[in-house]
Amino acid sequence: MSQAKDEDTVSITVEFSGGLEMLFANERKLSLTIPVKDENGERPNIAFLVRHLCDTIMKDPRKELFVLDDTVRPGILVLINDADWELEGEDKYEIEEGDNILFVSTLHGG
Repeated sequence: MSQAKDEDTVSITVEFSGGLEMLFANERKLSLTIPVKDENGERPNIAFLVRHLCDTIMKDPRKELFVLDDTVRPGILVLINDADWELEGEDKYEIEEGDNILFVSTLHGG
């Protein structure tokens, strides 16, 4: 039965840095299991992951510090397997088993 479950999910690592970890209960690194299909029956992409993080993982009410207009807000660097997400199709990148997604805030008050 566990093998059938594995076929229905994708295991990934999500990391937060630059202060974003405060929005996620000070967790810098999460091991997540997400569905292999999104709500539309498509492979999950970064846009799906961002919604999933906001809806199910983030307990902090200040979601606007992470998202703006349903995407990662400007000033947050996203790396997919150590490559800038702009090289990977940004939020359209389809998540694969074992991916490492890093969100880094480059905005700091002072």
